Amino acid sequence: MSTMTVASPFTSTTNPSGARMSRRGRLARTLVVASLTVVLAAGFAAKSVGGDQVVAATSYVTVVVPGGATLWSVASAYATGDIQAMVETIREVNNLKGYDVQAGQKLRIPSNH
Repeated sequence: MSTMTVASPFTSTTNPSGARMSRRGRLARTLVVASLTVVLAAGFAAKSVGGDQVVAATSYVTVVVPGGATLWSVASAYATGDIQAMVETIREVNNLKGYDVQAGQKLRIPSNH
C-alpha cells in the first residue's frame, strides 16, 4: 500500500534553497525578524532624541603635579565648586584607576569659563 501526501498551499513554507521549513524554523525566523525590528526602532528613537541635546565643549589645562601634591589638592586648586566632583572628573579625563598621583605627572584639568 502506498501513501500519498497532499500539501496545502496555505501551510507550505519553503526557504530559499527550496526545502520545507519546520514549525520551529518558522517560529525562530519570526522571532529573529521581530527582535531586529525592535532593535532598529529603539536605535532610531535614541538617535532622534539624542540629536536635540546641546553639549558644551570642554577645554582643558595641562598641569604638572608638584612634589607632595595629592589629587585632592590639585582638584581643590582648580575647582570652583564641589571638590569631590572635580576629583572624579580629573580621574575620568585622565583614566586614573586610583587616587594616587606622582610628582611630575601631567594631568588634564577641565577649565571652567
